[in-house]
Amino acid sequence: MDRRAIQDHGVPGLALMECAGASAYDALRAAWPDRRHLCVLCGGGNNGGDGYVIAELARRDGLVVDVLALSDPGRLRGDAATVASRYAVSGVIAPFQGELPDGCDMVVDAMLGTGLQRPVEGEYREAVEAVNASGLPVMAVDIPSGIHGGTGAVLGAAVRADVTPTFIGLKAGLFTGDGPGYAGRVVYDGLDVPAAVYEGIEPAARRTGYDGLRHRFPRRERTAHKGRYGHVLVVGGDAGMGGAALMAARAAARCGAGLVSVVTRREHAPGFLAAQPELMVHGEEQLAALLQRASVVVLGPGLGRSDWGQAVYREARGFPGPQVLDADALNALADAPDHHDSQVLTPHPGEAGRLLGLTSAQVQEDRFAAVHALGTHYGGVAVLKGAGTLVQGADQPPALCTDGNPGMASGGMGDVLSGIIGSLIAQGFSPVDAAEAGVCLHAAAADRAAGAGERGLLATDLLVELRALLNPS
Repeated sequence: MDRRAIQDHGVPGLALMECAGASAYDALRAAWPDRRHLCVLCGGGNNGGDGYVIAELARRDGLVVDVLALSDPGRLRGDAATVASRYAVSGVIAPFQGELPDGCDMVVDAMLGTGLQRPVEGEYREAVEAVNASGLPVMAVDIPSGIHGGTGAVLGAAVRADVTPTFIGLKAGLFTGDGPGYAGRVVYDGLDVPAAVYEGIEPAARRTGYDGLRHRFPRRERTAHKGRYGHVLVVGGDAGMGGAALMAARAAARCGAGLVSVVTRREHAPGFLAAQPELMVHGEEQLAALLQRASVVVLGPGLGRSDWGQAVYREARGFPGPQVLDADALNALADAPDHHDSQVLTPHPGEAGRLLGLTSAQVQEDRFAAVHALGTHYGGVAVLKGAGTLVQGADQPPALCTDGNPGMASGGMGDVLSGIIGSLIAQGFSPVDAAEAGVCLHAAAADRAAGAGERGLLATDLLVELRALLNPS
């Protein structure tokens, strides 16, 4: 898009670099208005050029500025060479020599941009490690050095930034994989490039969140009745794991399904009904009859790997309608792969790895490739959970949810998500729309519940928040 703006639409490259540098400098001052001693680390490309623009603006603003070059400024080309030469007229450019200067109280990372494809090594790695060890606030220009712009993977080592201003297009790697943990707060500026720059460009992903989907939850008609909102059947809850099926069923009910039934171990029934009397709870002998009446099956929460779990899994997989698979249903699918066009798979990276014959780390290295492969191999819709959850439907770019928080790293969150998705399918959403809306509802509910703190957030804390989100004023 940079190239198209310059070559096809007459935007001067130097003007684009100056606008990016000015935008980044504004973000820096907004984040730390009281800090006065800036260290800028500049690499050998246009990312470094942005750094020289920032340094010049800071120097004019009366800040103390130290510029450390990771590449000889005399070897720069094009616009980066222009802005580096301009800075050198009145400022000093020193080579990086293994450490940051004394006295600086904030750092700008302008070393490596979005084109990085190989591990960070040598002097650049030393600089990354020095920045991370400094304990100072850090702004990364466009993307933290060492993060792959397309996948969010760390290439050897990466700068941990507090703020990352990014330009013209949002980089997918800022929002999934390791990217969110390194980018900090992302600030976007389109730099006013012509709209035609974006024409015909297929996005790597489509950013999604609750605010963009709340219109999908209109008020119900006054003549509504429960038969219009479907029947969710949750299958799971082997001995010692009944809570997983209970949470999925409670989430399905709280999200508005007309009826919710559960097939679980018979001994769980009294506890389920005490916790949520609106549920209909049965033993496995009722499964065949319930499959005849269900609108959607949520299969896997607390299912386990025992003979009981395997038997109910095989029977439930015969259901011809939509299915939502989670937890041990995904492990059973990995053991005996099959294809189902109306299913929704909801794996975390470890489960996705088992489904694809990969390690969890390999899945995280390219989450986009993994979620696409899940849909290709197994059919239906794939939801790859984690920071920057991805929802992949057939023949479309994945949706990337940027809501959610680290408090969601606790047991039961996936069970609640599967119940939400199942409930939306029962109410008439297509599997792909239910998966996207469910992921966003789940994340938004967790963000609301985390108002009291992320640590200690429980999956059941989301249930009360879901009701408000599903009834926006």
